[in-house]
Amino acid sequence: MIVNLAERAHNHNWRLDPITRSLLDTDFYKLLMLQFIWKHFPEVEVTFTLVNRTSTVSLAERIGLEELRMQLDNVRSLRFHKSELIWLAGNTFYGKRGIFEPDFLEWLERDFQLPEYELSIQDREFSLSFHGLWTQTTLWEVYALSILSELKTRASLREMSEFALDILYARAKATLWSKIERLRGVPGLKIADFGTRRRHSFLWQEYVVKAMRDTLGASFTGTSNTYLAYKHDLEAIGTNAHELPMALAAMAESDEELRTSQYRVLELWQNTYQRELLIMLPDTFGTTQFLESAPDWVTDWTGQRMDSKSPYVAGDEYIDWLRKRGRDPEKKLIIASDGLDVQNILGLHAYFSGEIFGGASPADFHGADDFLNPQKWRPKRRIRFSSGWGTLLTNDFRNCDPSGGSGFDPISLVCKLTNANGRPAVKLSDNYAKAMGDAAQVERYRQVFGSAG
Repeated sequence: MIVNLAERAHNHNWRLDPITRSLLDTDFYKLLMLQFIWKHFPEVEVTFTLVNRTSTVSLAERIGLEELRMQLDNVRSLRFHKSELIWLAGNTFYGKRGIFEPDFLEWLERDFQLPEYELSIQDREFSLSFHGLWTQTTLWEVYALSILSELKTRASLREMSEFALDILYARAKATLWSKIERLRGVPGLKIADFGTRRRHSFLWQEYVVKAMRDTLGASFTGTSNTYLAYKHDLEAIGTNAHELPMALAAMAESDEELRTSQYRVLELWQNTYQRELLIMLPDTFGTTQFLESAPDWVTDWTGQRMDSKSPYVAGDEYIDWLRKRGRDPEKKLIIASDGLDVQNILGLHAYFSGEIFGGASPADFHGADDFLNPQKWRPKRRIRFSSGWGTLLTNDFRNCDPSGGSGFDPISLVCKLTNANGRPAVKLSDNYAKAMGDAAQVERYRQVFGSAG
């Protein structure tokens, strides 16, 4: 558990230190989706493209082109180790053994290799894209994001003395502890690490995950990082993401097929995983329209992950929808995962997992004492609730730099599917400003799906 991060940062030759140490160093849902793609869409070709949504930060001015190329090349040289594949084959995920098929694991060992990438600098920013078979290309997403995030970190670390690094990490550890301390002892709280793609570094994510495990006990349910789950005997967390409905929608032959593609994904998914791993992500083209038009069998799914809509609004919308369809919300699960930090984790837990008294609101809950006060709150579950804590768990170095700089502040970096079989891919999102894709196609999708909610 004791890692001298400052000394390592000061003395280490970063050029020789690979950021990605294993192909398992990715979100667990990427592997589940990869098996799904391998099974149903082995011939589909796709493109993923990097987008820096923080326009005030130019990564190309902080990170050397050749340094980035070296890290990308290193990932291309990696292969799945036999011990890793044995773990995937024999481990229990979500209470079920054998989620990964033997033929799929054999294919990973025999045939899987990341394809080439296209990298240049345009308008002071990296232009980075990946094209190839969907089965070979999809894993690039998380590797690319975590590499760029850590290279940004390393660029700032190089400019600091060992003493300044000591202060930086001491402050970051104090920040982490202040958050964990507020979460300890909160009844019924469930939190998982979702912070791989925008982490400060691999070593810091590992440090954070072990700290959460050691101090939160059963409240810490696991990590989305497959390698850390493998290395530290933790639960691997994750199911699926926007990429699947985006690709199927792009390949649709008509507006009607486009409209129903979001449900075809779910149907294929539940058949692939024998009705396990049934957490849906309905906001790709808008949650409200998704729920309104969903076939009745969708109500039998375990729950949903809330992403781009206010989780308070999205959770209530899902609860109301379940009740109208004759289902008991208390048996379902919602997962919040967008922009979480300790205060809204506590607020959401208070809102969905109990009754609030005395004129309090979710924002008034600051730690275990509030949840143990019967005059303020008592457990009365409306729906099962869990948090997928991402960037502000594994990369909260705000105000930690003793120089007062902001070089360690996290940025919003994404690597999204941009076409499938030569057709442009679109994500509308519940947040109007987060729509992605060709402008004409975005408008077409809005005509097909509407803008309700």
